[in-house]
Amino acid sequence: MTELYTYAVSRIHAIESDLLSINDIEQLISCPNFASAIKYLTEHGYGYDRVYSDFESLREDETEKMWSLINELVSDKEVFETIFRPIDFHNLKAAIKMVFTSESSSDYFLKGGTINPNIIYEAVKHKSYGDLPEFMQETAKNAMSKFAKTSDGQECDIYVDKVCLETMLADGINSKVPIIRDYTELYAALSNIKIAVRGAKMLKPKQFFEDALVDKCQSINADTLASSAAKGIDELYNYLEHTDYRDAVDKIKTSMSEFERWTDNLIMRLIKNQKSNPFTIQPVFAYILAKQNEFKAVQIVLAAKKNELDNEFVRERICDLYV
Repeated sequence: MTELYTYAVSRIHAIESDLLSINDIEQLISCPNFASAIKYLTEHGYGYDRVYSDFESLREDETEKMWSLINELVSDKEVFETIFRPIDFHNLKAAIKMVFTSESSSDYFLKGGTINPNIIYEAVKHKSYGDLPEFMQETAKNAMSKFAKTSDGQECDIYVDKVCLETMLADGINSKVPIIRDYTELYAALSNIKIAVRGAKMLKPKQFFEDALVDKCQSINADTLASSAAKGIDELYNYLEHTDYRDAVDKIKTSMSEFERWTDNLIMRLIKNQKSNPFTIQPVFAYILAKQNEFKAVQIVLAAKKNELDNEFVRERICDLYV
């Protein structure tokens, strides 16, 4: 098994140089328009040998290329599923709302999850929850029941998002791969802080935070976070100042976009540490996260090109990259 991972990691290291660097992103930002930015990406190996008119098609092909490589290198891909929990649970929320509003557009679904969105939609539409993976069955049933009783989309979202974080934390606890434990803990903690910040700014009551925050994080206390946020943003700052996430305070005070970039950079710092770990699957896991982060950066740039936004606006929102 060690030999298998050594080979896989060697292949991953060999293609890491193909990931976009911050200089590549700067060149992309400097492109005069959306079409030229797409051309820059394809000339640097993105997608296949064809003309793209939108980023979604390009990202879909680039994702297919990535998974083709991962499938070649690793036989058991369940270890990577936790990365895609947010996509699966987003699609569950979308499917529930589509059922109750009689919408049928697939535009509400995100691509790249572990479950075909149409399977989720058909399962909730016909209440055949057994057709869903075990980790989603009870959540889908409960969320449908909540929506049916209250027609409150926000309440449904809060419930599903919390279960998503709980599922990811359970993935981490049950995993034998250290990076997955560390990643899920950090992701959940940062998600809790984001919820607390937004709720505090909106003057949400304590019940909101108790309903929304996941309480299984080891690095931040959900009860104290809820109590602090319910008292207002200054009390939340006071609590965060006494945690491992104290640097968040200055970022939040600067702007929410600066705070979001800081959270992304923390995750990048975590996965960069895996580059020198050749005997486990961890560098492969890190590479997938790095590619997701790259997609996010590219999407920010291309959205700005489409909407003719200032380049400095874009630069302020690009986080660190893997290479």
